[in-house]
Amino acid sequence: MLDFLDPEFEERETLFIEVILPLSLSKNYIYRVPFELNDQIAIGKRVVVQFGKNKIYTALIKSVSRKAPDVYEAKYIIDVVDAYPIITAQQLHLWDWMTSYYLCNEGDVMSAALPTGLKLASETIIVLKEESPLADEDGVVLEIVFTDKEQIILNALRSRPRLTIDDVSALLGQKTVYPIINSLLGKGMVYIAEEVVEKYKPLLKSFISLQPFYNEEENLKQLFSILERAPKQLNALLAYLKLSKQQTTISKQQLLEESACGTAALKTLIDKDIFAVYKRPVSRLLESADDFVLNFELSEAQSKALQQIEDGFVDKEVMLLHGVTASGKTQIYIKLIEKAIENGGQVLFLLPEIALTTQIVERIQRYFGDAIGVYHSKFNNNERVEIWNKVLNGKYRVVLGARSAVFLPFKELKLIVVDEEHESSYKQNEPSPRYQARDVAVYLSHLYQAKIVLGSATPSIESYYNAVNGKYGLVSITERFGGVELPLQEVISISEETKRKKMISYFSSKLVEEITFTLENKEQVILFQNRRGYATILICGTCGYAPKCVNCDVSLTYHKTSGKLHCHYCGYHQSSINICPACGSVHIEQKGFGTERVEEELSLIFPEAKISRLDVDSTRTKNGLQQIISDFQEKKTDILIGTQMVAKGLDFDNVTLIGVINADTLLNYPDFRAFERSYQLLAQVAGRAGRRDKQGKVIIQAYDDNHRIINQVIDNKYLEMYNEELAERRQFNYPPFTRLIFVNIKHKDADLLNVASQKFANILKGQLGGRVLGPEQPLVSRVRNYYIKQVIIKSDKNTSVQKVKSILKETILMFQSEKDYRAVNIQVDVDPY
Repeated sequence: MLDFLDPEFEERETLFIEVILPLSLSKNYIYRVPFELNDQIAIGKRVVVQFGKNKIYTALIKSVSRKAPDVYEAKYIIDVVDAYPIITAQQLHLWDWMTSYYLCNEGDVMSAALPTGLKLASETIIVLKEESPLADEDGVVLEIVFTDKEQIILNALRSRPRLTIDDVSALLGQKTVYPIINSLLGKGMVYIAEEVVEKYKPLLKSFISLQPFYNEEENLKQLFSILERAPKQLNALLAYLKLSKQQTTISKQQLLEESACGTAALKTLIDKDIFAVYKRPVSRLLESADDFVLNFELSEAQSKALQQIEDGFVDKEVMLLHGVTASGKTQIYIKLIEKAIENGGQVLFLLPEIALTTQIVERIQRYFGDAIGVYHSKFNNNERVEIWNKVLNGKYRVVLGARSAVFLPFKELKLIVVDEEHESSYKQNEPSPRYQARDVAVYLSHLYQAKIVLGSATPSIESYYNAVNGKYGLVSITERFGGVELPLQEVISISEETKRKKMISYFSSKLVEEITFTLENKEQVILFQNRRGYATILICGTCGYAPKCVNCDVSLTYHKTSGKLHCHYCGYHQSSINICPACGSVHIEQKGFGTERVEEELSLIFPEAKISRLDVDSTRTKNGLQQIISDFQEKKTDILIGTQMVAKGLDFDNVTLIGVINADTLLNYPDFRAFERSYQLLAQVAGRAGRRDKQGKVIIQAYDDNHRIINQVIDNKYLEMYNEELAERRQFNYPPFTRLIFVNIKHKDADLLNVASQKFANILKGQLGGRVLGPEQPLVSRVRNYYIKQVIIKSDKNTSVQKVKSILKETILMFQSEKDYRAVNIQVDVDPY
């Protein structure tokens, strides 16, 4: 029993901690710390807590105080998970800012920031009861009949102390196991326990060592004479001795490959107690043995740009590097990275797409070896945790990553590079937080007092506006590296070619002629079509019926590789149709075309050419993308057909021809950024051509061949496009002259949604007046069975954006507190794309 008069006990203080739970809660919860855990408490550590009736979560400690909450009694934490903090103080500041700026909850930011392997989960555990099963009122044990599946679970529990829901699913080979478990609960045979399970498990690898007895020369000689009659075992021993002279540890796999002895011989040596086998954790990540080599010279234009960036950093935190495609921006980045590392700093190199990391990692790894890490969503949970820990421990000095890399726990961040800063891929649309990684990176550089370079051949209008107006520094490079000329560009009118009957499938006679010439010269071609799949729509030629998604208001796209119709919004798919389900006609026509169709038609025109496709469908596997790019780089592929992925920073020395199959699909999109995006995409695609000593060619096919954007791309007139777009946006109050906030209101009942969205908009208009537009239906008005209405807030420069956000947040809370509208889903998108 505790002695309450013990002076040591009286000196111990009660601690309360504010924690961030991985849940979308508008407020953080406060817990009490048991005295025995006081010494282990630190901001940034994870703790195990109970939240709700019986759910257990791991939460992050945000602050520590001695003040109890006013309105509820604080529960005790269950345990402390970490020996040291897994996030830094700067990360917590970043999360606070993101919560405020993007109008989301801190739990949303935590869920986006932490790798899944660091978010411990409460898994349901099934345990066999030790006491007697059900009995009647007189205590007589009831005879219980079990089904075959129940018996399988009980037998498994008798040999294993506990099973998770996933274990039971695997055991029975089915997903729906809850009714069976519920039946066993009702029969009193099992009970449910909640247990926190650590998801991250290190990768263990088997290593071989020679037993110490054979370290003595005499004993080793005797061993050789014993193994003379077992040549395979002798080979294994000789291979081990050879490897042990070169390295301190020898893996089982290495020994098998070196000796070719086979697993049976190795097992015999282990059984005879000659070899010992042990396991130790190893990295899942590819290690590079390359040394730091900086063996290139900057051109005069690059050196000038580098000096201007360094001079600009004296009084500007952010520099915009506007360099034409193939001007050698990556080499300037490398020089800046080298200096940051020399000064003991870490560097974050952001890329818009995982596609880009494949090539750029190979290039940058040549200079920075094992000091470089890569972080993106194609890594599994365990790999992501390893990268997180290596950044936290300072082992990685440079991190290349997609947008989620802004959340990594840097300690000495000195430089951030945002390559292709104009890319819409930096914007996260779903789920919350709907952040823009470029803008988050700018704030991150401010937190660390680091410098940031935004690089692009076609900067976003917002970034260029900030640079022109002195908020950012501006450096321009107008010539390609090595004096390589910009590609020759030509527009072909599809309507004119069609009239003259010169179109061959989707290809103009000029494009076919240029592809033929390029292939004859053993050079490579990239073709761009901004649609995936085979046919964008199937339509009945008799009654006009077109198959639509059952969950969304969109037509289904036909994919020939799967033979099915796919929805690109929710993933729904169904078998293709040959007979119209509406009128029974067999006249089903295919309208529109995607990359699959282009690939098929091209293979008929050029049967000898090796053709590959680069789109979301062809790169679903972890290494699928790397394989396609690698084959093209090694000239195993002649023609690469792709969607936007081919436009984003890929660098191939043998590509001399670029073909844009249909530019109109980009230009005719109902969005105020459509022309800006079209210019960027067409200019970036064109920039893939002739990047070494050969001048490239670009053929752009379009119906509207005199469109101003196409002409500006052809003439490389970025400033003309910028000035015209800026004038239009000033006239109609669009960014950068206003701040936009989209509020998407969703519900499965269209009638309730109409009433709710109108009421919500009226409340907002009462406080913000003409700044509020809508509610209106967006372009796609139903996704995943949720009907959508959109309210737009335009906040001009003279208005406090923070005040507008504060009013919006209060309105949402007040609106959703009404009983009739609790089920209405409201999503806020600040700075939408």
